[in-house]
Amino acid sequence: MQDLSPFRAIIFDLDGVLLDTEPLYTEATQAVVGEFGKVFDWSVKGDMIGRSALDGANYLARALDLPIAPEEYLRRRKPILEALFVDAPEMAGARQLVHHLHRRRLPVALATSSDHAQFRLKITHHEWFADFDAIVCGDDPRVAALKPAPDIFLVAASELDVPPAECLVFEDSLAGVTAARRAGMQVIAVPDPNMDKGRYVEAHLVVDSLTSLDVDALLAYAR
Repeated sequence: MQDLSPFRAIIFDLDGVLLDTEPLYTEATQAVVGEFGKVFDWSVKGDMIGRSALDGANYLARALDLPIAPEEYLRRRKPILEALFVDAPEMAGARQLVHHLHRRRLPVALATSSDHAQFRLKITHHEWFADFDAIVCGDDPRVAALKPAPDIFLVAASELDVPPAECLVFEDSLAGVTAARRAGMQVIAVPDPNMDKGRYVEAHLVVDSLTSLDVDALLAYAR
């Protein structure tokens, strides 16, 4: 962790970092594109995760040459996702890490591109999200643009009343890493195993999972 500088707060992404929802997105997307004989895999998904729903849908429609508009794809996917989100599982080590930071009284925030309704569905069985000091969703009116724009992280930092330069972000997506860096924050990447770790050149640190993180070494940098 020699590349890290002291920090006063931590901001987490949601999907793929705290909750294992990426397989749910894959399942719902394949259910829609499969009707047209298309296959959705990581060759496409890798450049979609972390972006807004419409931005990702536009990319998907072009990449797979879908015969429906991006908006229609989102309309078809929505009820499938909502049914899956209720049982979204947590990522290994996520709950324990958040609890530990909360007990240490280190300010923690959540910054997710999901809208508030989707967020509530995803945390249906996860009462530990009460440990967060601030939660910012993608439909917050203060967030003018979603990742890779820095807006959502800057709003989260303001909620914590901590300067952006003193915030550390946990992200799994390339768009999220870029957003954090544009916000002037340090970032630890936790890529999906299907992603090429060599693409995360903007991250200050890349780890395989939250369970492989040396929490004591990390907290040595906390002010």
